[in-house]
Amino acid sequence: MKSTHSLWTACAAFFLFAAQTGAQAQVAGTTTIGVAALQVKAVAVGWSARKQILGRTVYNETGETVGKVDDLIVTPDDAVSFAIIGVGGFLGVKRHHVAIPVSLLGLRAGELVLAGATKAAIKDLPPFDYAD
Repeated sequence: MKSTHSLWTACAAFFLFAAQTGAQAQVAGTTTIGVAALQVKAVAVGWSARKQILGRTVYNETGETVGKVDDLIVTPDDAVSFAIIGVGGFLGVKRHHVAIPVSLLGLRAGELVLAGATKAAIKDLPPFDYAD
């Protein structure tokens, strides 16, 4: 199984880049908006969270569906650390959300894989609740 390390590294690099380039104080008329020419290639070959990660189905190693990626959590140190996986419910109603470390997710044949997971095991994990 090919690791999603490169996928999540690309996401983390993007968020780190965004934090590094946007963290300085802006002075009217002096701030450059966007990315430098050298950074365009890195952005172009990176993964889009909206298009390629969010909403994707997560499978276990036997191909069974265990949930769907509903969100990504970027920690204060600018790292994509957790995928919020939703399982159960119908059309999102009564969906159970759990936080799964992105390091546990793999990529196989273009599909996100959480080895050893089942819907029952995900439902048994403590629910994830957003801070107010």
